[in-house]
Amino acid sequence: MFCRRKQREEPWIMNKSKSNMQLKEIIVVEGRDDTAAIKRALDAQTIETHGFGIRRETWQLIEKAYNETGIIVFTDPDFAGNEIRKKILEKFPNALEAFLDREDASRQGDIGIENAEPEAILEALSKVHCTLCEKRENFSMQDMQKYGLTGGSDSSKRRAALGKLLGIGSGNTGAFLKKLNRFGIDKEELEKNLEKL
Repeated sequence: MFCRRKQREEPWIMNKSKSNMQLKEIIVVEGRDDTAAIKRALDAQTIETHGFGIRRETWQLIEKAYNETGIIVFTDPDFAGNEIRKKILEKFPNALEAFLDREDASRQGDIGIENAEPEAILEALSKVHCTLCEKRENFSMQDMQKYGLTGGSDSSKRRAALGKLLGIGSGNTGAFLKKLNRFGIDKEELEKNLEKL
């Protein structure tokens, strides 16, 4: 399967019995509190990894979902969540990804999807991305400087705000540059969103 980055044109299907939004794909999350938060936002199926030590049975469930309906990897915007995401994407490189902004996922010092409001979860899921299978370098470190995404006193805040608008999450300069290229963001899309900052 050749995967090109694009936000899905029709990410939702309607579940008429609940008159609620329902996803076609199954969402892979870290734990039951994440599942509860997602279910407050929409009618969706989830698979819980229960942390970093993913059991064989869980890997089998993820593989079945990946092959049958597709999956969306939606982990916490913290170190552990990023490590779990990487582990899943190593096995399932064409999985879709959704990112929640750290601000939307934070409550009283705790960071996790379970803390997000339903609207923030819906926004993140409406901006899912897949990784380009062809390597593309649309942006360089010089572009990061040119757009004020590195080297400035507010660069970190700009990356976080831009990552939220693009639906790719945030990160340090190098990680953000990799995300821009990995998801095939083009300069026109980047500049359009930078104008909103």
